[in-house]
Amino acid sequence: MIRFERVSKVYPDGTAAVDGLSFEVAAGELVTLVGPSGCGKTTTMMMVNRLIEPTSGRVLVDGRDISGVDPVQLRRRIGYVIQQVGLFPHRTVLDNTATVPALVGWKRSKARARAAELLDLVGLDPATYGPRYPAQLSGGQRQRVGVARALAADPPVLLMDEPFGAVDPVARERLQSEFLTLQATVRKTVLLVTHDIEEAVRMGDRIAVYGQGRIEQYDSPAAVLGTPATAYVARFVGADRGLKRLSVTAVERADLEEPPVARTEEPAGDAARRMRAEGARWAVVLNGDGELHGWVSALALDAAPSALGAALPRVGDLARRMEAWVPLGSPLKQAFSEMLQHDAGWVAVLDGSRFAGVLTPAKLHEALRRSVDADAQGVGRAEVDFDSVSDA
Repeated sequence: MIRFERVSKVYPDGTAAVDGLSFEVAAGELVTLVGPSGCGKTTTMMMVNRLIEPTSGRVLVDGRDISGVDPVQLRRRIGYVIQQVGLFPHRTVLDNTATVPALVGWKRSKARARAAELLDLVGLDPATYGPRYPAQLSGGQRQRVGVARALAADPPVLLMDEPFGAVDPVARERLQSEFLTLQATVRKTVLLVTHDIEEAVRMGDRIAVYGQGRIEQYDSPAAVLGTPATAYVARFVGADRGLKRLSVTAVERADLEEPPVARTEEPAGDAARRMRAEGARWAVVLNGDGELHGWVSALALDAAPSALGAALPRVGDLARRMEAWVPLGSPLKQAFSEMLQHDAGWVAVLDGSRFAGVLTPAKLHEALRRSVDADAQGVGRAEVDFDSVSDA
């Protein structure tokens, strides 16, 4: 969808903003451009909509050299989101959002209907927020309007320049999550400029790590963190890149252990005897459909008959709520956070509503090591073989 072919930008004073860039962004892909201030990432992005013209080389969008396209027409087909949003203060939120459809000749009713649809998509009720003015919105709400406006004419390409940098950290994380959910629906081709490696890792399908006017590495977030191409990239992503990689490495079924299991309708005494025979101190409790009900300790099962008098307790009566759990496919970082938050020695993993297994700290570490080695060897995680502490 977007291709740079040996693109350079040199200013009259001899400053080379970018030097010989060649890379490609596939349709529907979100690529983050990350690097220190003045490295050329914003210049790169602005050459896509011809706000900056390259000195040499070609930029192609959808296979067409944009140097032969009228700049105004080109920009109306490319969404643009900037850090300060740039909403018109004298226009309502609905009219701000309908700006580009109106410019390209849509009827007013159609443009406003599209604007209302987009406001709803970004989580702003058009009936509530449409009549308001930008000054009546929070920073995060204005940022959402900026995204909605960029998408209003359904452009195939979206350019985002530090789009979440002007809001507080809590709002930024929420906006990032909302945008990723939105991107999964609209599948635009996105270039996102940031100086924050954590944002780049979280948002990007691929990352372009900039040095001075050059791309030092262009790869998946996992590969950039696991196998930096140069010493510069290693320094830029940080010595804690192993921790950052937790956020881009998913929990897979092969990472899980099968713990002792008890059923909700099973007599407590029967479960206690079986657990003693197996040497188990606790068990995951599932209902008849294999859904997670909680967990129970062997001590609780042993004490159950006396605690409940003459009743015949079932395992489900004694189970405790399972606080530490994540869906299958979640980042390892989320699983690790659940362990720490709930002071748990393992985290339950669910496949939909069904219990899939548990992830232990040893297995989490093994999954991370397999992921790094898989990228280095160019194979899948399941094909990586090494000695593991959990096998000892």
